[in-house]
Amino acid sequence: MSSNSSHNAAHYERSLSTSAVDHTITKQLCNLRRKDQNGNEQEAVDKSEAEQGVNGSVENAENVSCSHRNGHAEDEVNTVEKIEALQVESNGLSTVCEEEKNEKMRGGVLGKPPLPRNKQASGAGKQSWLLRLFESKMFDMSIAISYLFNSKEPGVQTYLGNRLFSFAEEEVDFYLPQLLNMYIHMHDVAEAIHPYIVYRCRHSVEFSLQTAWILSAYSADVLKPNWKNSQGIKLKNMILNEELRPKVEKKPGNLPSPTLPSVLLPQTVTTPVKKTHCRSKSDATGIYTKMTHSQTTGNLQKSSTGDLSTGRAFDSGCICVQSSEGIVNDLTGRETVCHCGAPRLKPELEFVNALMNIGTRLQQLPTKELRTSRLIAELAMLNLNLPARVWLPFGRNNQHHIVRIPHTQAIVLNSKEKAPYLLYVEVLEVENVYSSHVPSKRLENKLHVRFTKSEEDLTSVCVRTTGSPHPEFSLYGGSEFDDAECWSQEDDEILQFAVKTRSVDTISQFSVDSTTSADSKEPVYIAAGDIRKRLSDHFTAPKSKFERDPEDPSAAALKEPWEEKVKRIRESSPYGQLPNWKLLSVIIKCGDDLRQELLVYQVLRVLKNVWDQERVPLWIEPYHILVTSNMSGIIQPVDNTVSIHQIKKHSKKSLKEYFIQEFGEVNSEGFLTAQKNFVQSCAGYCLVCYLMQVKDRHNGNILLDSDGHIIHIDFGFILSTSPGKNLGFENSPFKLTHEFAEVMGGLESDMFEYFKILILQGLVASRKHMDKIVPIVEIMQTGSGLPCFGNGMNTIRQLKERFHMNLTEEQLQLYVDQLVESSLNSLTTSLYDKFQYFTNGIL
Repeated sequence: MSSNSSHNAAHYERSLSTSAVDHTITKQLCNLRRKDQNGNEQEAVDKSEAEQGVNGSVENAENVSCSHRNGHAEDEVNTVEKIEALQVESNGLSTVCEEEKNEKMRGGVLGKPPLPRNKQASGAGKQSWLLRLFESKMFDMSIAISYLFNSKEPGVQTYLGNRLFSFAEEEVDFYLPQLLNMYIHMHDVAEAIHPYIVYRCRHSVEFSLQTAWILSAYSADVLKPNWKNSQGIKLKNMILNEELRPKVEKKPGNLPSPTLPSVLLPQTVTTPVKKTHCRSKSDATGIYTKMTHSQTTGNLQKSSTGDLSTGRAFDSGCICVQSSEGIVNDLTGRETVCHCGAPRLKPELEFVNALMNIGTRLQQLPTKELRTSRLIAELAMLNLNLPARVWLPFGRNNQHHIVRIPHTQAIVLNSKEKAPYLLYVEVLEVENVYSSHVPSKRLENKLHVRFTKSEEDLTSVCVRTTGSPHPEFSLYGGSEFDDAECWSQEDDEILQFAVKTRSVDTISQFSVDSTTSADSKEPVYIAAGDIRKRLSDHFTAPKSKFERDPEDPSAAALKEPWEEKVKRIRESSPYGQLPNWKLLSVIIKCGDDLRQELLVYQVLRVLKNVWDQERVPLWIEPYHILVTSNMSGIIQPVDNTVSIHQIKKHSKKSLKEYFIQEFGEVNSEGFLTAQKNFVQSCAGYCLVCYLMQVKDRHNGNILLDSDGHIIHIDFGFILSTSPGKNLGFENSPFKLTHEFAEVMGGLESDMFEYFKILILQGLVASRKHMDKIVPIVEIMQTGSGLPCFGNGMNTIRQLKERFHMNLTEEQLQLYVDQLVESSLNSLTTSLYDKFQYFTNGIL
């Protein structure tokens, strides 16, 4: 046994000897030695761990971890219980054939001489230090994800898979693309993290949807599925087939009564606070055994879900929320778990699919005017099915119900081949998106408001004839009613004016065009009061500084301040009077692969956290990306922004002149604040563009917000890919033009020097945390068909080289000066801007 243990220790030492692993161990464990009051090192833990030794099996690795964790029971009781609850399932999940195991045993353990004693001691010490790292306070998801990817030891992988339960769900969700990419392409890692994925899918609809969408997107790279790489497709099918549902013991015929609260407690099913994994009977037969419990979707009643013409396309048909138990749970703040077997995922899936199908149909139309008209008609049809228990699936900000889409406010964005569009969504914030009450539908016709003057002044038309505090309402509102208000000569004039001034941007456009887009040929009658109010809202709305351009209809809409837009839409919304009303916006993209965008978003998030941690005043704005497939997704737009192309086209001014127009004279406080914001954001994105080699940096892909920050968008060309069939035409480190330098005050100004200092400080801070950035990219290269990984292993090697770990800060300062100089005087940057102008009209 000692021989086998020593051999496994040596094998374990070799498996963790890669450069990335050694770098992380050296860096993360340098401060782990604890000292007592006399300054003596406490070696008791080391000694006890070294005595246990190491063998390469899963059982011993788990026993070591659990025995060590029992010594810290007061701090990590929940984690120990989770690991113990998962040991049986982890052992039962292995699908590696016995012949392969025996071959590993014969080739890796038996038939080799024992190691010397000093080698055994070093292996035990290695295990001791590794375990101390995993149990230390420094251990986080970035380290866990790195070791899951680099370690080939089953014991380490199983332990890390169990440790996922101890992290906050938000931390794990950030690395979900990396986890699922390893799940698809690394069978051993899939076995380790499968219990966690299944547990989260059972208890979270949002996590199930995110998992299914990411698996669908990244499984597209699996060209030849086999038993080692088909687990991702099988898990996706399990999720979409509603096989991973909460396990609820239903007691039929014994629903709780609202008058008997004491009976409610033993029958109410709530979401457990303590996350322990409960495996089903079918889990013992393998990862993907099809479950046959009574909650499968095969027995669900057929509904109208998905049919937009029914008005109930996003209704799951669940009756549990309306039951007496659901009502009591809503009043007491408990979550009602569905007992009737209604589909949990289908309503949200159908809502997202409806948005994607609209984008696909828009691509078939040649002009932006036709696309805009079709978009308004399509969204009006979708509106018939709202309110519903659906939401915008952006991370933790999903506790709301969508009640209305103001279809006339949607706009088609600039794109020749694709048809991305931006729409605004009215939502009502709720405590629990799954159990909170969905409001009833309110008609958009506001003619009744004319009779009552406002919804808040209903009591002004009442007549009190008794001493009761409650008003007695008159049918006609007393003397306030005037038949002339129903129709007047002014209404005729307004209607004639509306027909004459038909345009895409007028609010009455949909009223005229909807009859041609529908199958029915019956005329559509619209109340005169409704037309009057809509036209009044349109003409009294704050005028945008950008005039309407038929070739660029989005410019005027995007230039409108967000606060004014929210106020304007709220006043015209039938739900605007509700206190929990909120306006959100999203961009729908079809025909584009957003997986590279998602990768850059993750890197931006890490860089932003690193710079905040190191107190470097760089500014970047990561915007959320939701990948729904390998050719579609949803983007969260940045409010109060317009592109530099739109600024130059509509204002007819240079960038500095525009700053003076928007923020004041050069020496004013407003201009200096905006200038500082511009410098800090420009330096941040220059560093991002250098590290990730972001290309296609024309002025249409650079935004400017209302505070002077610039924001880069559209990361379709990064790392080893570039426009023009990857010709590498843009060879400058990042985009820095003389126009940008002019806003900073010129090449000799203090702000330009500050700009270079910020890049240096940001690069120093970034390379200090390189081990948090590189694994995010490296893991996604595994099995990937993304064009950004076209250079193979050279892509990651070149990424590491751009951190310049071998340079001192003095050398790095000189290198940053060279980067700025070469970018500022780059001929290819100027030529590429001219190319975009002549081919796409981008200034």
